[in-house]
Amino acid sequence: MTVQQGNVITQEMIDQLKPGMSRIQVAYIMGEPILRSTFNPNRWDYVYTILVPGLFDQQVSMALFFEEDVLAYFTGDMAPTTTTEESDTEATADEEVTADQQESPQDA
Repeated sequence: MTVQQGNVITQEMIDQLKPGMSRIQVAYIMGEPILRSTFNPNRWDYVYTILVPGLFDQQVSMALFFEEDVLAYFTGDMAPTTTTEESDTEATADEEVTADQQESPQDA
């Protein structure tokens, strides 16, 4: 029996997050957060656990932070796989990704 709880969090979802996105854009990508703090409305927490007894047990969590209703940065167990021109190193888990570190999306 497989037990899954919370919001599914995939690398593809994390790669789509960009500082400057509205709350609506973030919710479209990530879904509504499983946890919303009454004391900090500018923080959304996502937690996903999957348990296959005797075979597999994993928990992934992400915290997204908003300033003036736009995504300012996020941190957690996953990081974007894309890099910016300003940095040749990939972001690692638990590293904050801020608007200063990301280029604005290019319009086609």
